[in-house]
Amino acid sequence: MVKYGIISDTHFTSETNSESLDLIFNQIKRIFHDVDAIIHAGDISNKKFLDKIDSIAPTKAIRGESDNIKDLPQYLELIAGKYRIGVIHTRPSDLEAFFREKNLHILIFGHTHQPLIEGTSYNTLLINPGSPTLPKAPPEKRGFNKPIARPSVITINIDENNILSTYIINLKV
Repeated sequence: MVKYGIISDTHFTSETNSESLDLIFNQIKRIFHDVDAIIHAGDISNKKFLDKIDSIAPTKAIRGESDNIKDLPQYLELIAGKYRIGVIHTRPSDLEAFFREKNLHILIFGHTHQPLIEGTSYNTLLINPGSPTLPKAPPEKRGFNKPIARPSVITINIDENNILSTYIINLKV
């Protein structure tokens, strides 16, 4: 039914090395080659990069704190199958109230640079694609190896039966 490529916190500026930009872009292009649309959850920082990913698939983007791109909204909503999806850059402090107010099933956000796919106790889903350029390691958990920061994006697929599957995809450094 629909497949989205989800990305956030790319932080490309005019000073970004074009070789780095091309390396990241080519990996994103391979990963998102069959998506219906790309969702960028803010901190794009560079209109040129936004235009590049829009050449892969139609891109819906929201504003992060480091964005100076005109006309980007702070928040947007999408409907995919039976799911109402919200996109915002910074995770709201009172998530449950936010989900109830917006009547959401899924919230996509960025800002932390740490990938996350997590269900909540109130039957909703949180998705954060991390960052393909400036990743941060997830918090340490007792009994597990020390986590490693890996560049990442996410894909989400919703089939004709409204079955949702989502994957964190690590990029090569």
